[in-house]
This record gives sequence, structure tokens and C-alpha cells, in this order.
Amino acid sequence: MHGLLLNRRLCKAAPLFYTILFLSLIFTFAFAFVSCGGTPVPSQTRAVLGTVCTVQLFEKGKPKYYDALFNRLSEIEEHMSVNIPSSDIARINAAAGIEAVEVHTDTFEVIKAAFEFAALTDGAFNPAGGALVQLWKIGSDSPHLPSREEIDGVLTLCDWHSVVLTEGGKQSSGVVVKPSVFLTQKGSALDLGGIAKGYAADEMARMIRGFGIKGAIVDLGGNIYAVGEKTGGNAWKVGIKNPFDSAGAPVLAVSLKDCSVVTSGVYERFFEKDGRRYHHLLDYTTGCPADNGLMSVTIIHDSSMTADALATAVFIMGKDKGMDFLRKQNIPGLCIDHNKEIGIAGIFDRSLTVLNTDFKIN
Repeated sequence: MHGLLLNRRLCKAAPLFYTILFLSLIFTFAFAFVSCGGTPVPSQTRAVLGTVCTVQLFEKGKPKYYDALFNRLSEIEEHMSVNIPSSDIARINAAAGIEAVEVHTDTFEVIKAAFEFAALTDGAFNPAGGALVQLWKIGSDSPHLPSREEIDGVLTLCDWHSVVLTEGGKQSSGVVVKPSVFLTQKGSALDLGGIAKGYAADEMARMIRGFGIKGAIVDLGGNIYAVGEKTGGNAWKVGIKNPFDSAGAPVLAVSLKDCSVVTSGVYERFFEKDGRRYHHLLDYTTGCPADNGLMSVTIIHDSSMTADALATAVFIMGKDKGMDFLRKQNIPGLCIDHNKEIGIAGIFDRSLTVLNTDFKIN
């Protein structure tokens, strides 16, 4: 009986059904033609890594390339996000003070690099500061203004020297061992928020070059990688945001080829209470958001992971110490302070253009 009713309904709806089927077939063939027939997809945007990510392949854009790139971004997120319970980072944090946790090779690569930056910057960049990040909850739906007692209680859990990293590889017995990470203090936690997007941008650039594409732009929520150069050999121009008005016109434009630009600023994630702004760039000597007069720091490097970590570290260091650090490391960078003065380290020549006359280079 039910089958008969279904058949009758289909017969009554047949003209509409076949019309929809015909239109669907037309759409399918049209999409296949666009995808496979050579019409490029200039850019694609998807939500991943906890932000909005855009990849522009311009005239070389094909769905298969975009799918491969965004699938890799999703994989990185699944391995390194602190918010995914099954991720390597979440499992490491859950086992703090209990046992070492085996991790994927890419996760270990990023963690190892993160601790090298911690050593290089004397802890200004601190991947073991997850407990303090979780205390403040800046960027979440429920940020928390902690007491001095609360801050002091978790700062001891942010000692990056106490983390044990064990390389994987083939043992003398022939057994292949995965790399592992052990947080020796119960309650301590890793947070790769200041470096994972940089690693992801580097991966995008590596894959794009592997596709034979010589010019592309990757924007992972503000982590920019300008792959290669524009058609005709011209440099890309990347704008540096106004930290006083991040939605407005950029303050500076930087011309570059085949490298990354990363900015850390007070406007990225913050909350306000009693007329005061509390941003996400935490100083692990005080346990509070860095309060040194800086508004943003921008680093330029062929490694986006390096630029990502050092943008955070230099911001925490402050203007004078941070710029001196960059000069000693021979790394181009700039900072904007609360007086709208721009400090510069490294060689820019004519590649830097000031777009807003309210800001001055000093």
C-alpha cells in the first residue's frame, strides 16, 4: 500500500520531478566544465584553524588544489588544536604530570621549534603557558579577569624548562618509536596558538610550490604568506593594519617576494572591563597582558613559523629590547607604539611605504 501511494505521488509530481532533475544535471555538467575545463577559481575561503582562511591561486586555481590545501589545514588543526579533545595537544595536556604522550611527527616538529624559540627569546615566547591562557580565557565567550592570587597560582605551571621532549625514530632493536611529549607538572598545559598558524602557512607555501604554481597569496587569519611573485615579476604588496582601527585602512604597505608577514597586536583578541582593555599577549614575568606601550609588532621572514613566534616574543619584550633583538638576529621587523611612532629593524630599503601620515618612522 505504501509503495502504491509513493508511486502515485511520483506520477502526480513527475513534471516537477523531471524539471528539477534536468536542472540538476545542467548544474552538474556546468560545474564539471568550470572545474575541469580550465576556468580558474581565483580564490577560496573556508573556516579552519579557528579562523577564516583564504588562499588565492589566481589563474592557477583548481578545486583539486584548494581541496588538498584545506584538507591539510584541517589535519593540522586536528593534530594541534587545544580545543579538540582528540588532538595531540589536548592529550598531552590531559596527561600532564602522569605520562608522556606519543604525537604525530608534524606536531612534534612544531613543539620542538616552539621550545627553541622559547630558549632564543628567554621565555618571551612560551609554548608551556597554557595554564595562564586558560585562566584568562581571552578570546572565548567568557573571558576572566583573575586575581593576583590566581595568577601567581598558575605561573609556576608555565615553566617551559620542565617539559620533556623525546625524539622518535628507529631504535637499535629495529622498533620504530613515535616522538613523545611529557609535561612533568600536573596542571601545566601547552598552547601552540602563537606558532601553529605559522607552520600551517609554511605548509601551504610548500604545497603550492609543489603544484608548480609560482605566485599565490595565503591568508590564515592574518598570517600572510606571499608565495613567489606576481605575474611579470613584480613584488606583492601587503598592508599592515592600523592597530588603533583594525577595520580601517592600513597604516603601511610592504613590498615583498616569497616570504611571510605576521603581525601580533592588541586588537586581535581582547576584552574590556571597567574601561580597560585586556589583550591576549601575555607576559609570563607578570602573568598579565604585556603593558609596554606597544600596539603591534610585525615580522617579515621566509619562515612564517619564525615570523609567528617572534611577532609574539618581540611584543612581549617591548620596543627597545625587541628591536635590538631583531637587529642582532638580522630579521626585518617593525613595531607601532601608543604614540603612533614606528620602530624599524632590518633592511627595508624602498619596500616600506607609510600610508597614514598620522604615523611617523623614528
